[in-house]
Amino acid sequence: LARGMLCAMHRPAMPSAEEICKKARRIAVLENVVNPTNVGAIFRSAAALNMDAVLLTSACSDPLYRRSIRVSMGTVFQIPWTFIDEKEGTGIELLHNMGFKTAAMALTDNSVSIDDKNVKSEEKLAIILGTEGEGLHQNTINSSDYTIKIPMSHGVDSLNVAAASAVAFWEL
Repeated sequence: LARGMLCAMHRPAMPSAEEICKKARRIAVLENVVNPTNVGAIFRSAAALNMDAVLLTSACSDPLYRRSIRVSMGTVFQIPWTFIDEKEGTGIELLHNMGFKTAAMALTDNSVSIDDKNVKSEEKLAIILGTEGEGLHQNTINSSDYTIKIPMSHGVDSLNVAAASAVAFWEL
């Protein structure tokens, strides 16, 4: 168990989202995911399950926070990531400009199952995951090309964002 400082390093300027996603086909977008454990677990799943990059909104926990690094098993140093410049609102316009179709993970009346053949067949797909508890902003859901959900049983309505990310990355 590491106590105190984990490392000392020069932190280079963050690359742009365009640079990170230039050759990407599948990316994860985290909207206001504030728990560093969830951020780390999402990075670990993203690296293990073929996501090409991770984009984060500015309110997300920093992936270089000690707990995030530890939970990710170091994959925050392996998978390309950056913070989205939110001057364009939710970043949906930025994703569309880069050629991505967007899939918001949310429980709405218009949600389609995560195994929907149209979603799975998209050449470039951005899977958008929301904050713990509240989920995605309504504007993000409304602006997305798809709203997707994971079918549940036994009266369970949803999974933790980190668990949901693993299911989504595997399926898509």
